[in-house]
Amino acid sequence: MASEHVIVATTTDSEERAHALAASAVEAKLGACAQIVGPITSVYRWQGAVETDREWRVEVKSAADRAEALVRHLTEHHTYDVPEVIVTPITSGHADYLSWLVTETRT
Repeated sequence: MASEHVIVATTTDSEERAHALAASAVEAKLGACAQIVGPITSVYRWQGAVETDREWRVEVKSAADRAEALVRHLTEHHTYDVPEVIVTPITSGHADYLSWLVTETRT
């Protein structure tokens, strides 16, 4: 069964950029709401070296039919060469909240 709701997550290198990504996604009605988590420590391999950096995670809640446009939006507005943008299905939750997610992502 396909999920009707998703969380789309990305990370960025400053709290200000995280706020900008979150606000632009909600303003564009691609997400109903977004949370900013951080700072967090990310450890990853980039161009052959293991890197450790401080980042902020942006988690945008949305309707599944808006996920592709939301991924494109976050990628286009991101400062990273290869930004992490991951879509996770929401399999269950408070029915009124999930309904609100859909309503808030309609133009």
